[in-house]
Amino acid sequence: MKINSIISRYVFKELIPPFFLNTVFFSLIFLLFQMLEITKMIVNYKIGLGIVLQMIVYSMPYFLVFVFPMSVMMSVLLTFLRMSNDNEIIALRAGGISLYALVPPVVVFSLIAAIFTAWMSVYGMPWGMLGFKQLAFKVAASNLDIGLKERTFNDAFKNVMLYVNKVDLKTKTFTDVFIEDQRSPKVSVTIIAPKGKLISEPEKGKFHLKLFNGTINQVDLDKKSVNSIRFDTYSLSLDLRKAMSAANEFQKGQKEMNLDELNNYIASLERKKNSDYYEALLEFHKRFSMPFACLSLGFLAIPLGVHAKSARRSFGMVLGLVFFLCYYLMFSAAMVFGERGIYPPVIGMWVPNIVIAAIGMYLFNRVHTGGIKSVTFQF
Repeated sequence: MKINSIISRYVFKELIPPFFLNTVFFSLIFLLFQMLEITKMIVNYKIGLGIVLQMIVYSMPYFLVFVFPMSVMMSVLLTFLRMSNDNEIIALRAGGISLYALVPPVVVFSLIAAIFTAWMSVYGMPWGMLGFKQLAFKVAASNLDIGLKERTFNDAFKNVMLYVNKVDLKTKTFTDVFIEDQRSPKVSVTIIAPKGKLISEPEKGKFHLKLFNGTINQVDLDKKSVNSIRFDTYSLSLDLRKAMSAANEFQKGQKEMNLDELNNYIASLERKKNSDYYEALLEFHKRFSMPFACLSLGFLAIPLGVHAKSARRSFGMVLGLVFFLCYYLMFSAAMVFGERGIYPPVIGMWVPNIVIAAIGMYLFNRVHTGGIKSVTFQF
């Protein structure tokens, strides 16, 4: 028992360095993709370093849910590859130590990672995605004059479409302004003006668009009449306070909901059983199936590392990424078929883990009984 305890502590300690290295490595890769969106906001709204750091923090829980299972698999695989290449596995088996003695530290390590992943999935991810959405909205609202694009239909305000041919950021003046105002259900208003100026009160969530020498065309849908009015000066007030309140309190996507909100949302759609219902069920089961991937992928990595030898550790990275890619493809297919209601979402979200775990148990049994001989890969 004492020898097994020493071996368990040794294996557990060996798993820690590659886990952190892989977590940093894969996090940077995911962060590069997220930086594309953040870069757009830097270019469009000239945001500072503080806002960028906040966006990165809000983004982290989402990709860590995927990074932790991948890092667990790679750390187990690289650790057992090293032990296999250094003939430590052979020495242990020659000393009467069974491969089963190497499983407990891997299970404990994977379980700890699964707990962190579960916390990220259940609490961290909804918090991060909602925080990112709110922050992005506030940045856009506070810098609307900068964010307005030339020769583009801007829909920052609900039911108001704004088109500007040219924007002068220094004077905050617009050239060739076209506005379609559909805030009234009975009257559609179109405003055209050669010149305009934006007066902003971001702290109050208000913007005033002052237009010069333009035309207002009003179409009354009930009376079926059209009125055209020419003006020298016209001020159009736009209020962002209601929209900002909605972004903060109500308009949550499925990924931004906590478990209680997601359960209530699923219950409200249970009778309809439409695509939103199935997507919400998939989201619910995904929050628990992803943490379990730490255990299934971690266990699969044991026989892969034990029986495969390579002259380079890069082979271990490739091997691990191939199997994780297979897992992700099964996971993606389950999402597609589950959203269509082809089979229950609970099956779709858990089948990839079950398949990976079954492959891991089969390979482990073959390696343990000597059914699979060590394979040496030379590059």
